[in-house]
Amino acid sequence: MRRSLISLATSLALLTTPALAGGLGAMSDAERTAFRAEIKQYLLDNPEVLLEAQQVLQDRQQQAQIAQDKLVVSQNADSIMSDPASWVGGNPDGDITIVEFMDYRCTYCRKAYSEVAHLVKTDGNIRFVVKEYPILGDDSVISARFAIAVRLLHGDAAYAKAHDALISLRGVPDPDTLGRLAGTLGLDPKPIIALMGDAKVSDIIKANYALGDKLAITGTPTFVIDQMMLRSYVPEDDLRKIVAEQRAG
Repeated sequence: MRRSLISLATSLALLTTPALAGGLGAMSDAERTAFRAEIKQYLLDNPEVLLEAQQVLQDRQQQAQIAQDKLVVSQNADSIMSDPASWVGGNPDGDITIVEFMDYRCTYCRKAYSEVAHLVKTDGNIRFVVKEYPILGDDSVISARFAIAVRLLHGDAAYAKAHDALISLRGVPDPDTLGRLAGTLGLDPKPIIALMGDAKVSDIIKANYALGDKLAITGTPTFVIDQMMLRSYVPEDDLRKIVAEQRAG
């Protein structure tokens, strides 16, 4: 493959010869036609060069995205990691923070739920932050409003139970369903339902949306692990490896 690139470079280097030193514009029509034919035939004979060039481009784009992510995360670190409106689980004093932007109606968020919970529990030194990020429609927003209202009224322990229940809820989160859900949690549903439409709840969701816009988040789950962003579902084993890499610096 290296030989192929060298051959192509040699062909392109013809542009620096006296006859072609002015570039394609300085060629005669016959020279230009011959040169283009040579390049075309080379690429037809060696199509793997195009694949290698595409891979190089993808690698460069990925590295550029990683660098941009690190920059935007560092610029918004307090809002991501230390927002008092966001629930914190795991080890509050952990040496690694995982932040998840999630939607209760998101299939991949539901898939990630048990795996992330297992990682946080078995690791023992992870600080886990949940960002309510309902982007999949009205049911997503209603679910997030319920969870936030529970936390505002009853605190972190009640929120954790509501979060667990909502992520596995199969029915539609209508008032009757949420009323029964509150009852199973030992909570009075009426104050919760009443608070769901309050500006306090709306402001928390709006702030998360604004933060997501700054981070260019377009889907859930999205994870931030220290300065690294993961813009999709990631299996537990891979998350564990990434945590280890972040710890190692």
